[in-house]
This record gives sequence, structure tokens and C-alpha cells, in this order.
Amino acid sequence: MALTVTRPFDILQLAQVRGVQMQSVCKFVIRLGAAAQQSTHRVAVLMVMTAMLAANTLAAQESSGILSPQALQEIAQVEAEIDRIEAQTVERLATPPDNQVQQIELIGKLLLYDKQLSVNRNEACAFCHMPQVGFTGPVSELNRTTGSYPGSVRTRFSERKPQSHAYAPLSPVLHYNPGRGDLVGGNFWDMRATGRRLGNPAAEQAQGPPTNPVEMGLPDIACAVYRASQRPYRALFESVWGTQAFAIAWPSDVEQVCARPGPPPASDPLPVHLTSLDRGRAMSTFDQMAQSIAGYEASAELTSFTSKFDAMLVGKAQFTPQERAGYDLFRGKARCNECHRDGGPGEDPLFTDFTASNIGTPANPQLPYYAENRPDAFGYVANPAGSSFVDGGVGSFLSKGHPLSQPSAVDQRWVALAPDNQARMQVPTLRNVDKRPHPAFVKAYGHNGYFKGLKAIVHFYNTRDVLPRCKADDPGEGLTCWPAPESAINMNTSKVGRLGLSDSEEDAIVSFMQTLSDGYVPGKQ
Repeated sequence: MALTVTRPFDILQLAQVRGVQMQSVCKFVIRLGAAAQQSTHRVAVLMVMTAMLAANTLAAQESSGILSPQALQEIAQVEAEIDRIEAQTVERLATPPDNQVQQIELIGKLLLYDKQLSVNRNEACAFCHMPQVGFTGPVSELNRTTGSYPGSVRTRFSERKPQSHAYAPLSPVLHYNPGRGDLVGGNFWDMRATGRRLGNPAAEQAQGPPTNPVEMGLPDIACAVYRASQRPYRALFESVWGTQAFAIAWPSDVEQVCARPGPPPASDPLPVHLTSLDRGRAMSTFDQMAQSIAGYEASAELTSFTSKFDAMLVGKAQFTPQERAGYDLFRGKARCNECHRDGGPGEDPLFTDFTASNIGTPANPQLPYYAENRPDAFGYVANPAGSSFVDGGVGSFLSKGHPLSQPSAVDQRWVALAPDNQARMQVPTLRNVDKRPHPAFVKAYGHNGYFKGLKAIVHFYNTRDVLPRCKADDPGEGLTCWPAPESAINMNTSKVGRLGLSDSEEDAIVSFMQTLSDGYVPGKQ
């Protein structure tokens, strides 16, 4: 096809239509510039360069259709903080720890804060899991509105809000308890990171986002390995996991392949074309990357047990009267402790029982995922169901897998459990549930981020089956009425919905849960 460059955006538009990344356009410009002997060529080079400079502006405009100026500003701040943390962590490579456990933790942290591991080199794992908010979503404006977060392709959003990955490695490998009739363990809202293959759900969870089209967006796990092989931590990784880790004969087109957002075409599911030996090596290295991330997540930096609650347990802090009243309600009248367990004999207080439940959360109409039912610039449709999408949770994972990412295989012996687990979501830990950088920061709760504060979700648990259904655009939504649940299948009616708590008792429970934020210093509030 002949291309006549008559306007600055011709090259850019062609690149967008064909799904060419700006890196490829840059390389084209370099080649064109080297060949530009005539003035007309020089003009063409300048025009293409103008188009390149406009690319970020166009991308920002495309994103701004969903992302408000406030959200974009906060995202920029988070990205800057990620860069700062990464730079500080890279400095530690000059004098790495001499202990293998700490070396693995260091590698894991570097991987988590490395935005080069996303398709557009703009989104680290940490983008959805920052320390100042308890390792969950760090953008207040997104929590207040969309609930879910944009991926490396900024117009693609997930169907769920980010979970905290603090304490995630303490989840057991997913298993079925026939006495209770429950699946127990795993990571992700739908338990799909089972841990059955690597023996660690957190490690298998870490393998989901890199190739999830609406998250980090790489088309092949080999791309993550290739990108890691070019990073400053390569030498440390090889010293821990072996020099074979990156001894892979990469194809000449690996840069171009890994710069195109996934998913790959069905006709070419592994677009980085490797020999069978190198493919096996890449898979093994990807496992080791995931195990390194899980090692960091299990470190005292994330799994620290340093809340006021922990200090109270060992006599180094005392609850206020309201916190004590809330704790008593948590363990008694409110029945929170039946699922969000505070520990027992031989049991850490992790504030989850690792089972799943459908609490009847309403749909979050602000999820951009509902509008992802049309092909994007790369022809990808994340959500063919559009506005009729209903999150099936654990049941959907068991019956048909997850449409966006599935790091763990489904045990076919559990498929029969799917109907009883439809719409159920994993019970999240309450540790760091209210950790935030300042009081005005909004945190979202529920699998889809529908609830915008602890008081709101406690009020829901208390009154879901007492208050009437909301009418359209009801100003009392969340106070004097509730919308219908996203799905009423398998809805928990025995422990949720009619608790008989007063307003002050709800406040007391919130006050208690605020004692679960790590980083407490005795003597300071």
C-alpha cells in the first residue's frame, strides 16, 4: 500500500489503525531521517516527528474520555512515586543482601515496581497496589468513581477493584472442605489463583496481570521474561535462580511482538516464537519471577502485623471505649468474626477465613467495563456482554474460567461445585482496610468498588434486607434504600442483611476496623 504523507497525523493514524506501537513509529522515523537527503524527505521527517510528539496528547485525550482531570493528576503522582521507589530499590543492587531469602525479596520488589513489564512500559504491578493505602488501589478519584483501574492500554479497565496483596501469601492453596461445603484459599476475588501448581496462590496470582489484556497487557509470558532480561536486576536474578534463566535465543521480532497489546490472535497464541526448549525455559523463569514477587509480598514490608490491634494483643496499646465496643460487636452481635476471623488457637489474626460469599453487592454502574463491548483500536472486545454483564465470581471461574486471565488451571473435579459458588467472591482480609494517606482519601470496597467508605459497607451489612429497594436516581441510595444485588444467586442471608445495629454501633465497628492499619506506633494516633 502506498502512503502519501500530506498531514502530520497520517503516519500516526496508519499506526493506530494497524495497531502499530509508537516504538515502531519511532524506529521508522529514525530510518527515514537517516535517508532524508532531499528537502522533501526532511519535511516528511519533521511531519512524522510532529505526529509522534502529538501521540501522547492523543492518548491522553482518548483516556480523558473516561478519566477525569483529577484522576489523571493523581495517576501521574502515583507513577512518579512508583519511579521514586523503584530508583531507591535499584540502588540496593550495589550492595545486595548476602541472604538468599532477602535477595528474593529484593528481586520481587524490583519486579513489582517495574513498569517496563507492561506492554506500553507505563504500568507496574504496584500501580494498583501501593503501600500508603495498604497495597490496594492508590488513586482516590478512581476509587470514588470507576472503582476499577485502567491497564497499560489506558482505555481498558478491569471488571473488579484491586485487592490488597498484603498478607496474600498466607492464603492456603485452594482446596475443598466437604464438611463445610466450602472452597477455601486461593487468591483473586474468584479464587482463580489456586496455588495448586506452584504451591503458593500469591505466586500464581502474580502471573495473572502481566498478560491480562486489561491490565499490563503483554501478549505472551515470554515478553515478561524478555523485558526482565534487560533490566538492572538481571545479574541478581541469575545469581539466585541460575544463569539459565535468561539463556534464551530470542527471535529478531521480539521487540515488535511484545509491543503489541494482547491478547494474541487465536491462530498464534504464543506469538514470541521460541524453540520448545527455550519456551520451557521462559516458562520456568516466569515461575521464578512470580515466586520472587510472592517472596516479597510475604516479607515484613507487606505482611508486618504492626497494627494497633496487634499492639493491643501484646499489651502495648489499649483500645478506646469506642474501639473496644466495636470489637465486642465485631465478635458478637454483628457476626463479622464468623468470616473475618480474628484468630484462634494456632491461627494468625488474618481477618478472613479464605472462603467465598455473595453478600449481595449492587452492580457498580460506573465501571467502564460495561462499555467495553465494542472493538478498541486493536480490535479487542473485553466485555462482549456489555451492560448485561453479571460477575459470576468463583462459580464462573469453576465452570468456564476467567475471560481475561487464568494463571491456574481449573480442577475438573470441582466443576460440579460451580452452581453453589456462582456469584460468590472471596472473603477479603480486613487488615489495612482503612489505611489511607489522609482522611479525605476515598477507598472503595466490594468486588466492584460499589461502596465508597467503611461506614457505607457496614451499613449495607446491617440493613440490606431491612431498607426498601431504591427507585431510579433515588437520592437516598445507600442511606434509606439499597439497589438490587448484582446477583441474588447464593446470596448470604444468614449472616448479612438484618443485623439490628444502631447507627452508633455501626460507627463503633468502623472505629475498631481502623485499628487494623499497619504502621501503628505506640503512643501516637
